Amino acid sequence: LGVCLGHQSIGVAFGAKIRRAKTLKHGKSSDITHTDEGILKGLPNPFSAIRYHSLVIDEKTLPKELKVTARSTDDGEIMAIQHTRFPIFGVQFHPESIGFNENYRKWGMKILENFLRIAEKEGNRLRVNSL
Repeated sequence: LGVCLGHQSIGVAFGAKIRRAKTLKHGKSSDITHTDEGILKGLPNPFSAIRYHSLVIDEKTLPKELKVTARSTDDGEIMAIQHTRFPIFGVQFHPESIGFNENYRKWGMKILENFLRIAEKEGNRLRVNSL
């Protein structure tokens, strides 16, 4: 799970480029729409998240093995990606940020719970396959 710079690093590791964001977002809230899968499964659509960044993954360079799973509604920037085969996920926003609303924490916890559930399932699958 990559958060912010980690999200961007996942993009770069698979061949994407990083560019300046359309607008700087430091401590700003944005509504996020998503595909209701992976780590975002079960979240409201849209949900609000806190952003602290001035750089983003350049969608024009996103490799086919990385899928966009969320975008901000205010500027259309990529807010989440996931690998199409492996349990690799990134979010540009900060799920750990409490922000201005009690729901930020609840939604952030849901993202982390989803990630841990996926990681546990994948770990169990790998253990079974290695027997």
